[in-house]
Amino acid sequence: MTCRFAEKGCLAGLDLSGSIAPPDVKLNLGGDFIKESTATTFLRQRGYGWLLEVEDDDPEDNKPLLEELDIDLKDIYYKIRCVLMPMPSLGFNRQVVRDNPDFWGPLAVVLFFSMISLYGQFRVVSWIITIWIFGSLTIFLLARVLGGEVAYGQVLGVIGYSLLPLIVIAPILLVVGSFEVVSTLIKLFGVFWAAYSAASLLVGEEFKTKKPLLIYPIFLLYIYFLSLYTGV
Repeated sequence: MTCRFAEKGCLAGLDLSGSIAPPDVKLNLGGDFIKESTATTFLRQRGYGWLLEVEDDDPEDNKPLLEELDIDLKDIYYKIRCVLMPMPSLGFNRQVVRDNPDFWGPLAVVLFFSMISLYGQFRVVSWIITIWIFGSLTIFLLARVLGGEVAYGQVLGVIGYSLLPLIVIAPILLVVGSFEVVSTLIKLFGVFWAAYSAASLLVGEEFKTKKPLLIYPIFLLYIYFLSLYTGV
């Protein structure tokens, strides 16, 4: 009895107070241990861990703006050089203008031509864009009727890029505008330059003896473009 009382006294003298703390749960992510909160642990234990998953960033969402819009400045610059220098002896692969058409380059050329054609007559801008779209459509339909294997996008790109010679002669016309003979010669040179550049890309060997039937409307189209610029 004495031993029992002594044992009880010993137990009574011990401090049995304390608190129960939740266990620390740590995740190993790439070698670094991250402590989870109680709520996170609760969700994982109940099978709702999928609520805590975070999607990785898609690398395609971080593309540059030019790449998102499919704008290749180097390709556009190369096509501009091909149009402005149509001589085969210069070594440019000019067929890339036709075989690899784009939209933004020709659109930029047409808009720039529209801007320099303003002279206070803002309605010219809509006319130039309209003639570019429907004039290219006319050339496309005529080419298909004559047996040419060409797409509308290719015609649209070639006709748009080939406006560059008219843009080149525009500042020259401002200087020599008072000399009627010189001005007329420069206009003819610009139209022939633009028409030759476009026709050499669109009029292939498949047309054979029918080439004049396609070259002539291309020539007339650029004469009309020039008339929108000069106001004649």
